[in-house]
Formats: sequence, C-alpha cells, structure tokens
Amino acid sequence: MERAHISPDSHIMSESAASQVAGKAPASADLILEIDNLHHRYGQVVALKDVSLKVRRGEFLTLLGSSGSGKSTLLRMIAGLEMPTSVGAFTLAGQEMAHVPANHRNVSTVFQHYGLFPHLTVGQNVEYGLHVRKVPPDERRRQAEDMLKLVKLEDMYGRRIGELSGGQKQRVALARSLVLKPAILLLDEPLGALDEKLRLEMQIELLALHRTLGMTFIYVTHSQEEALTMSHRILLMSHGEIVQEGRPEDLFDRPVNRFAAEFMGMENIVAGMVTGIDGTLISATANGVALRGMWTGATPPSAGDQVAIAFRSEKVKLAKERAPRASETNVLEAKLKSRVYKGKYLDVVASCPLGDVRLRLWDDHVVLADQFKIEWRYANTVVIPLA
Repeated sequence: MERAHISPDSHIMSESAASQVAGKAPASADLILEIDNLHHRYGQVVALKDVSLKVRRGEFLTLLGSSGSGKSTLLRMIAGLEMPTSVGAFTLAGQEMAHVPANHRNVSTVFQHYGLFPHLTVGQNVEYGLHVRKVPPDERRRQAEDMLKLVKLEDMYGRRIGELSGGQKQRVALARSLVLKPAILLLDEPLGALDEKLRLEMQIELLALHRTLGMTFIYVTHSQEEALTMSHRILLMSHGEIVQEGRPEDLFDRPVNRFAAEFMGMENIVAGMVTGIDGTLISATANGVALRGMWTGATPPSAGDQVAIAFRSEKVKLAKERAPRASETNVLEAKLKSRVYKGKYLDVVASCPLGDVRLRLWDDHVVLADQFKIEWRYANTVVIPLA
C-alpha cells in the first residue's frame, strides 16, 4: 500500500493534541473523553473486550478495523446509542456518562447513509436538532445558514434532499451535526457511500473543517488510506480489542504484530527465527536466508524465538551491480516471475530463496532481466511476533 502524502500543514493540532503525539502524559483538563475497561456482549458474543482509551480536546482520532472488529460498536457506546455490559469509568468532559442516554450527551453522529429527512429541505434538515432544542426560528435559520456556508452549500437552503448529489448530502449531514456544537463529532464511515473522487475531496473537506472548528473528531473507517491521511492518532481494532494505537506513521512503519503488519499493507511477510539481538536490530533466518531488521514488537524477543519478518514492496529496490551499496542492506538473488503495469509504477513479483517477493518500481520503463538482485534496508525491515 502506498502511503498518502500529506503536506506539513494538513494537520493543525491543538496544543494538547500535539503533546499527545509527542507522547507526553495528558493532564486531566486536556481530556474530553476517558473510558476504562469497557466490555460489551451480545448474548454470548463478545463485541468489546477490555477497551480503554483517552481522547484529547481537539484531537482527530480514528477507529480503524475490518467489519466485525468492534469499531462501530465502540462509537455507538460513545454516542449513547448502546449501553456497555460493564465499564470501569466512562467520562465525557469530566462528567460520568456510562448509563446516560444519547439525548443527554453532548455528542453528535454522522452516519454513512446520511439519515436525512427526504420530506424536509436542506435548511430544515440542518435546523432539525435546533428545533428539538427549542431554539427560536430566526436564530435557527441564522445558525443553519452559517453552517451551510461553512460546508460550501450556502445557496441550497431551500433545496430538496432528493435533488442533491451524494457529496452534497454528506455535507448536509455534517452541517446538521456540527450546528449543534457537540463536544465530540462522531463519524461512522461517513465516506463509504461515495465514489473514489468524492471520497478524496471529502477527506480534504473534513480536514479543513477540523482545522477551522478545532473540535474533537472520532472517525470510524475500514480504510487504511483514510486513517493515514486524516488522523492525529489511530486505534487499530480486531475482535473487539485494541491491537495497536499511535500516530499514523507508527502503525504504517512500526506494526507491533503480524495482524497489524498485514492490515497496514505490508505485502512481504515471512516466518523466521531470531539468531541474534543487538538492541533493536535483530538477526534472523527465514527459509535458510540470513536477514536483519528492526524489532517493533511490544516486548523484547529472545534468541530462538519464532518471528515474522515484514517489509513493504515499495522499499525493495533493484540492486545495481556497479553502484555502491549501503552496508545495512539485505540483498538477494531473484528471478522475474511477473510484472503488471499500473501507470505510475510497476508491480513486480520476483522468485527468490525467501519465496515470492513483491516489488513496486516507480520507474515504469525499467527493463528487467530474467535474473537480478534485489535489496532493501535493515531500517525498512520489521521483525515482529509470529502470532
């Protein structure tokens, strides 16, 4: 998987969110949401198991995982749409919320399928929550128009929902939630119903809204690309548990186990055994091949441990015979097995002593011989627990 490129100013964090990324211990005043030891069951099915998280004010947090991982269930718990089977602590802005119903929580949710009222106009949809809160009509109208301007729909107050495109409907859903000024905006796969071009445009729109409002966003998605592009921090979930959490670059470059490596798109993963340890630099053998890489697991390994060795296709290069080679590089003889033209790059499969290795070559006009050498740096090789 190719990491999306983000310009340095794409993420503008609050001071507290920035300290979260820097790894500083949070002050209680910085926290908008705190959950400890949350469990939830549907009969005998465990949906969430011992989930704990802390969310800072102004943070863009993403819950990432495949279908059934528990991410949407956790979002529903935060929204108050479901109550946990058990929980140690559950506070929103310092107030206990474990069993407080949804209409008494200062959060708002944007769903994948919008949930708009087709018989109401755009403006009436945006005003709906304000109407429930008994805000006077003139003030409702003013706030709705301000919010529609913010989401670039200022001329559509009187338009019918059925007359809108998918991207416009999503903006109306955002405006309807944002006009309530929630402490946290919850977004449950909000871009899932859009085509690729619209999804990319809406990612930029959401980042701009977050930057403008300084509000806390908690975003649910199964898309690694969305999570990497927009998040300050990601929680990767599987089978109701948090597998790994950290900055986008932590999950992308330093997965803590094989599941995280596979989910985050590391195409080349082989089983091996630890033969030597030099700090975080690990020597290992796989299929009789000696390799070196960086340990990124949660606990240190021991010699003889069974491990997985993983590296990304775009980090594998063709070794040039006459070019000087970095000393900290894994090098193997390989044979061409297949190549697929992808426009900007070539996807290549090479057969080597490790098995089949995938390469992504950005020079799409490169001429490949039947036999060649491949290389990738120790720093681009992760060694993680096998299971």
